[in-house]
Amino acid sequence: MTDDRPLGADEATFLAAVRADDTARFALITERYRRALRVHCYRMLANYEDAQDLTQETFLRAWHKRESFKGHAALRTWLYRIATNACLDFLEKRNDRTPVPAGLSGADWEVLYLQPYPDRMLPEDPQESVVARETIELAFIVAVQHLPPRQRAVFILRDVLGWPASKAADSLELTVASVTSALQRARVTMREQLPDRRFDWRITDAHELSNDERGVVKSYIDAHERNDLDGLTSLLRDDLRFAMLPDAGTLTTTAKDAVEGWVSGGLFQCGHDDWRGITTTVNRMPAAALYLRTPGDPEHRLFAIAVLRIADGKIAELTGFDATGKPWLGLPPAL
Repeated sequence: MTDDRPLGADEATFLAAVRADDTARFALITERYRRALRVHCYRMLANYEDAQDLTQETFLRAWHKRESFKGHAALRTWLYRIATNACLDFLEKRNDRTPVPAGLSGADWEVLYLQPYPDRMLPEDPQESVVARETIELAFIVAVQHLPPRQRAVFILRDVLGWPASKAADSLELTVASVTSALQRARVTMREQLPDRRFDWRITDAHELSNDERGVVKSYIDAHERNDLDGLTSLLRDDLRFAMLPDAGTLTTTAKDAVEGWVSGGLFQCGHDDWRGITTTVNRMPAAALYLRTPGDPEHRLFAIAVLRIADGKIAELTGFDATGKPWLGLPPAL
């Protein structure tokens, strides 16, 4: 695998660390790629905790294979190759890391292992993230999971990272023809899963919440804090898509039925009616972190995070995640 490029500072430092068997220098030079590699693994796996583990596995493999790095390719390319193949090895061993048929009407497939990605863990340099906002949003991550693992890898390397076919083929030990064929099939599936999206994934688009988005999230939190069911209903579109992961059951429902379903499930009832919330973002999407105070507890405890897709001032999609026991979200455990 060869990049037509002069030896860079990172490559030279890495080679010096390898020759000296210097673990400290090796760790220092590879650590700067951690965030970008973790995002890459997350796109492959849709699970933040798995992505953390596979990023660490990438560094372990890189150390064991350090003698194979000759500086002919960029260090970044070499690490991405190792990370991609580590993810493929993981997926080969796990039969629970594919979408499953939905248990409820209104959705065909569900990704029960999906986890949110904390924005604070994204690469700080927009050029380092090498992706548009859309490629970290939940809808994109879910759509990618419908691709077979090797096809998924081809799609991410080619259409997200922008690698040429020859470099992707080298990394996956495939022919260029095989990579081209896999990419064509992957694009068909992605267009089926995301029919309303543009497909120039490599345009970098830093995102801050708009005033409208902030307003909707604030109103969503206010409705919880006031137990205002009418106000909550008014924020939801009548074709709302709702899921509460990792529970099965993504469904399209009316706003009224959605709120009634939450109430019948115990929310906004005695013991589940003392809420606080804070506005945040995950997957570069607006989100509300919800805190619940149960009887006898002096504090509101982190309960769930609701990730919202807002369209025309209404909540079109709401994906809820159990937020307990996830310190990596970077949220206060109590308010």
